[in-house]
Amino acid sequence: MQRRHLIALAAATFATGTAVAQTYPTKPIRLIVPFAPGGTTDIIARVVGEPLGRALGHPVIVDNKSGAGGAIGALEASRAAPDGYTLSVATVSTTAANPAINKKIGYDPVNDFVPVINIAATPNVLAVNPAVPAKDYKSFVTLIKKEPGKYSFASSGAGGIGHLQMELYKSLTGLFITHIPYRGAGPALNDVVAGQVPIMFDNLPSALPFIRSGKLVPIVVAAPERLKDLPDTPTFKEVGLEPVNRMAYYGILAPKGTPKDIVDKLNAATKKVLEDPGVKKRIEDTGSLIIGNTPEQFAQQIKDEFAVYQQVVAKQKLSL
Repeated sequence: MQRRHLIALAAATFATGTAVAQTYPTKPIRLIVPFAPGGTTDIIARVVGEPLGRALGHPVIVDNKSGAGGAIGALEASRAAPDGYTLSVATVSTTAANPAINKKIGYDPVNDFVPVINIAATPNVLAVNPAVPAKDYKSFVTLIKKEPGKYSFASSGAGGIGHLQMELYKSLTGLFITHIPYRGAGPALNDVVAGQVPIMFDNLPSALPFIRSGKLVPIVVAAPERLKDLPDTPTFKEVGLEPVNRMAYYGILAPKGTPKDIVDKLNAATKKVLEDPGVKKRIEDTGSLIIGNTPEQFAQQIKDEFAVYQQVVAKQKLSL
């Protein structure tokens, strides 16, 4: 009798969840972007948000909640009701780098969210100010080894992807480059272009205009293969450092406990949006590559990335 009751209860719960997913959404959806307007994360969210709203039948409203390297927006998103009406954009900074170095961040990037889809990935580039004598990877390594501690690199802040990816690079090469943290990638990039700091590890979309104008010199890129915009710049894999060959990702997360049927519906709708030639072109114009994977695949990516940066933090003895 008890077994029949449990089976009936499970069936009723499944039926209720399916019914909710069939009617979802019935009102606008909030998409938290944990960074300020204008950056790559914000651009991709807005490119996808409008057509996603049309596909779902209700608007997707982008809400920028910046601060603490993305932690403020991510924390708010983790505490939202798991009903599919508050989503957030995931980045390597918010789901791997920042949580790895900040033990008091307030959320678990693996267990406090349900991954929906990885929208796109962006190559990263190690670039230098033209005043730096090195103009290619071999001369860069020779220069840093010759004068350890003389050169420094700028980042968007302690715990950001630009910081920890450089620390990963340093841990594998043994090079000594001093970290200069800024309050955002924009100010850091401006100072590298101005020559205040000689080196930066940055997302390609923001660095590329300065590379094209000759205000930055690309040394090596984190990408699956050489980029059409930088055909003469090798990848980290080519120089024997494949673990550093990690791109930034931009995906969608739902709070822990969000029904699977709603997650699957969001995944399918986003994939459909990414098939649109106009959307695809706008994302690729930022220097990003379309991904569009499954929730399970994105969940594994987040786990893997978090584990990598936990190891970097431990090996380099990093703290805020």
